[in-house]
Amino acid sequence: MEPLVIYTDGGCHGNPGPGGWGAVVLDGDNVKELSGGEKTTTNNRMELTAAINALSYAKTVPGGTDREIMLYSDSQYVKNGITSWITSWKRNGWKTAAKKPVLNQDLWQQLDALNAELPVSWHWVKGHAGVKWNEVCDSLCQKEIAAFE
Repeated sequence: MEPLVIYTDGGCHGNPGPGGWGAVVLDGDNVKELSGGEKTTTNNRMELTAAINALSYAKTVPGGTDREIMLYSDSQYVKNGITSWITSWKRNGWKTAAKKPVLNQDLWQQLDALNAELPVSWHWVKGHAGVKWNEVCDSLCQKEIAAFE
């Protein structure tokens, strides 16, 4: 089966401030756009929320739990967090190397559970660099933010 390809983005106006997230799930010729937002949030929470919602949707796609999923995020925080840092955080009782509580632990735990269930490969893409689906995600995100301003 062909892999699912997912692009995600999140952002805020102010940090914290009104925030939005957007995701695009590409399933062959089918394109599904997802988005949402919050009145007061942070950029990192929106980046995580985009990935969580996109992967949750991927589980509903026929064969979604067995198909390779290629997820592209313009957030190094999300990509590095889920592929590298999270191992130490869990080992250290959700504390950072500086012994401080991991921020956004609730969202990291949701993302970790989805990542464990699904065959996801994580990729970083430069934001605002003309990558078509990343730009679509950014537009979705900006529309959601505007709804709270």
